[in-house]
Amino acid sequence: MSRQQLDRFYPIFDSCDWVQRLVPLGIRLVQLRIKDATPDQLRVEIRGARRICADAGATLVVNDHWQIAIEEGCDFVHLGQEDLDTADIAAIRAAGLRLGISTHDKSELARALALRPEYVALGPVYPTILKKMKWHMQGLERVREWKALVGEIPLVAIGGMTVARAAGAFDAGADIVAAVTDITLHPDPEAQVRGWLQATRV
Repeated sequence: MSRQQLDRFYPIFDSCDWVQRLVPLGIRLVQLRIKDATPDQLRVEIRGARRICADAGATLVVNDHWQIAIEEGCDFVHLGQEDLDTADIAAIRAAGLRLGISTHDKSELARALALRPEYVALGPVYPTILKKMKWHMQGLERVREWKALVGEIPLVAIGGMTVARAAGAFDAGADIVAAVTDITLHPDPEAQVRGWLQATRV
């Protein structure tokens, strides 16, 4: 899959159960981000999510756990800046995995671009309740700035994103918008995914 084929809607889920529940609705790009689990549990979750995505024709991105992703035959990983400190990028590339990288400031962006990632993520664009961060809000102007710097590399806007905010992020230069709690904390996640799909498919 080339960069141009990455879908504009990029939900992030913390379990295979979410993947199984929502990917069949038409999701084409999804991240599995699990932070607290044993290696065996991680393997089961990643293996299950890979199977579901393969059946649905969706691209699965595994957050952080690149060794298991390689062993389980996945083809895309996402690394944060701290993950980059310990990840074996040569091994990841040798295994044929594509790479997405989180960025928050220009030094992190320079580090990411040197690795020629398949996408660069910028966040949090808006305040987020997902995790505590020293970056409180990047804003749409930073999205515009980042797009000018990354050029043809797809730019992912993440952090506090909602269906209503998606258009503004796209207008500012984002190629992809990632959503987490806007879906998983919604009283009707299926309806919310459908709303996202309607807002991002052109």
